[in-house]
Amino acid sequence: MSVMNDSDKLALAREMFQAWDVMDWARVVNLFAEDGVLHSVMQEPLVGKEAVAGRIALLASKCERITLKIESLGVIDGRVFVQRVDDFHFDGTHGVVPVVGILSMADGLVTEWLEYYDRPTLLKGMGLVSDFE
Repeated sequence: MSVMNDSDKLALAREMFQAWDVMDWARVVNLFAEDGVLHSVMQEPLVGKEAVAGRIALLASKCERITLKIESLGVIDGRVFVQRVDDFHFDGTHGVVPVVGILSMADGLVTEWLEYYDRPTLLKGMGLVSDFE
């Protein structure tokens, strides 16, 4: 496992966020390590690229536009911390949700991405009345 410096970590985070902004879903998935974890902390973590790809496919099927508006970005103790506002159109509904993310990285890939946000605010923004798996 190669060590990444802070500059490389920030560049990888920016690359990931840009992939979301242009809805390059294959790139989003490919920026995860094979055993990478995507964990919206109010749900069970998705472990492995295949599980991440399944969730991304579900979101991508109805996502019409998304912009990750980065407010703060930095490295603390080797992890990338991002404060952002996600502005999106999902299945005809406009939503905005503030998010804090923490990314761990190695070998040029995301090994873990933790997401902290208010789930009811996200679901309302997506036009959903119940959660999805």
